[in-house]
Amino acid sequence: MKNTGTLYLIPTILADNTQDEVISPQVKETVQHLTYFIVENLRTARRYVKSICPELVIDQLTFVQIDKDATPAQVQASLNPTLEQGKDAGIISEAGCPGVADPGAEVVKYAHQKSIKVVPFAGPSAILLSLMASGFSGQQFCFHGYLPIEKRDRLQALRQLEKEMQQRNQTQIFMETPYRNNKLLEDLLSTLHPETKLCIAANITSPEHEFIQTKSINQWRGKLPDIHKQPAVFLIYK
Repeated sequence: MKNTGTLYLIPTILADNTQDEVISPQVKETVQHLTYFIVENLRTARRYVKSICPELVIDQLTFVQIDKDATPAQVQASLNPTLEQGKDAGIISEAGCPGVADPGAEVVKYAHQKSIKVVPFAGPSAILLSLMASGFSGQQFCFHGYLPIEKRDRLQALRQLEKEMQQRNQTQIFMETPYRNNKLLEDLLSTLHPETKLCIAANITSPEHEFIQTKSINQWRGKLPDIHKQPAVFLIYK
C-alpha cells in the first residue's frame, strides 16, 4: 500500500512585498518541491507562490480552494491526492499562518483523522505578533475572532470581553472587517472603562505603515488613528 503524503502548513505574508523579510528559506525550499496546494483564496495563493518561487510555472501546479463555505465533503476531497496517491500538499491561508483563525483548520483536522503527517512552519501571525507588541499578559489570553456585526450585539460582546478580562486576568484579542475598523474604535471608546488598556495593531510587519500602540481608553480619546480598510488586531487588558 502506498504511503500517504505529508501536509505542509505554509505561512504567508501579512503585508505586501515582505516575503524576503518574513518567510524563511525552509518554507521556500518546501514550496519549490510541491505541486499540489490547498488554499483559502486561489488568486492570492497563486500570486504568493510565484513571489517566493518565481522559477515555478504556476499553470503546472494544482490549487484547490477550501474557504469558510467549504463543505465537509469538499474538505475530504481536497486531501484525496495525499491519501490515495501519496502526494505531498501545501496548505496556504489568505494571510498569516494556516489553521489559525483560518478555514484550513478543517483540512488539518481531517488530515489527523486519516493519519496524514502534518508539518507546520514558523511564519508571521498577526495574533501573536500583536500580543507580543502590546505589553499585555502573554500568560493568559483569548482570541475571539470577529465581533458581531449588529451594533447592539457588538456592544454587548465588548462588555463581556471586558468582564472576562477583569475576572480571568486575561488579555482579550479580536479583529474586525477592515472597512469597519474606525466604527469599532468608536464603540470601544464609548463602551469600555476609561482605564481599560487598548492596543491597536495595524499593518503588522509593513516597513512603512505598521502601527502598534497601547494606551488607556481615556488616553485614546481625540487621538484615534485612521485605520479604515487597514488589516488590524485589537487587544484589551487592565
